[in-house]
Amino acid sequence: MEFMTTLRGTFDDQKPSLFELLSEQQLNSLLPPTLRYLLTAATHRYPRYLLRPLNSFDELYALAMLVIERHYLRTRGGSFTEHFYGLKREKALQAEVPRAAARAPELVRETLKLSEKDVWKNLAVMVALPYLKRKLDESYEIEAPRALLGANYTRMPANPTLKQRFLHYYKWFIRNVYPSMHAAYYFSIIAFNLAYLFDNTKYHDPFMWLIGTRIRRMNAADFQAIEALGKPKAGHPPSTSSIFNPRTMGPRLLGSLSVLLPTSIFALKFLEWWYASDFAKQLSRKAAENLELPPPIVSGLSALGVKLPQKKGKGEGEKGEEGQSKVPLAENAPIATPSLLPIFTVLAPEDSELCPICEDEITTATACQTGVVYCYTCIHKWLEGNHPKQEQFMADNEGKWESGHGRCAVTGRRVLGGTEGLRRIMV
Repeated sequence: MEFMTTLRGTFDDQKPSLFELLSEQQLNSLLPPTLRYLLTAATHRYPRYLLRPLNSFDELYALAMLVIERHYLRTRGGSFTEHFYGLKREKALQAEVPRAAARAPELVRETLKLSEKDVWKNLAVMVALPYLKRKLDESYEIEAPRALLGANYTRMPANPTLKQRFLHYYKWFIRNVYPSMHAAYYFSIIAFNLAYLFDNTKYHDPFMWLIGTRIRRMNAADFQAIEALGKPKAGHPPSTSSIFNPRTMGPRLLGSLSVLLPTSIFALKFLEWWYASDFAKQLSRKAAENLELPPPIVSGLSALGVKLPQKKGKGEGEKGEEGQSKVPLAENAPIATPSLLPIFTVLAPEDSELCPICEDEITTATACQTGVVYCYTCIHKWLEGNHPKQEQFMADNEGKWESGHGRCAVTGRRVLGGTEGLRRIMV
């Protein structure tokens, strides 16, 4: 646009390009969904406190923007997203005064500065109009599908009250009139944008034309006026109050929003692009190519096809003593809660390829809820309480021990659902 206006010989260095205005509008439109997403994520964690604010998000956002935008219009001369791009709002002139703007920029700035009436007109365009449009769009998304269901969903009820009559005409307006108004609104924006692009109008938006306000670039006089806001007035000594003083904390907090919120949006969009693009995956893949990972540690040699030789005892007496040592003592055994009796359990083998109950290689591997793997037949009989080991042990310890019926054979913990809680392992 600047190139085209230079060819015409009417170059205005304070007139922003259409692409600057579109970038500012896009940044401003990203604020509501970003804040709604953050509030929704926080509501999943604290629904008791944040569910009502989330349901009234549009109203709370409109009130917050009314306070913020009014502060920025009165102190900076534009919205806080416009201030982020170095733009301002001022009254429109019938003709430009380049000589006066060059000789006395402070005087021109004070003359074109928005009055209190102009501030409220701009707030109506910046806050009230987007809020109304969001509500109408939500109503159209709800009412448009109902029109496809037939006349039973769109006709006025019999003997309607005043409220029902109003709602009926409102829904009729949403279904039949609002789509045309919506299309006319966007067509007018396109027409004004094209006229602004070819330097045929001073306004890029039809509502800016209605309130007689245009957007300009900030100059040196504007920056000097903003810096003067933080300085003490003439005749007043500089105060040494704390930064937590309500008189100074509010303007400072509102002034930081013009940088904080747009920067956070840029960071959020960058993270969204980073996790959605292929660039991050390729970068992490290239970084992992140079890493030399150690080989995995194999717990048992049977996975390599090697059978471990079983140690043979010197005699039958030693076998009996070894077998007795595998039976846990009552002092070390887990205790059952109702009966306070020790629970009969088996020791976990040193080789994870062996079943803890039969001490042979696992066949038809089955996992218990505790994570221990057994043969399916062994753990099924153990949970049923009729495994030969249980019957042999309980023959001499009836009434002194619990057999482990319905419990894990190693940990002694109860298995919920009994045999239904077992899971086959597919290798």
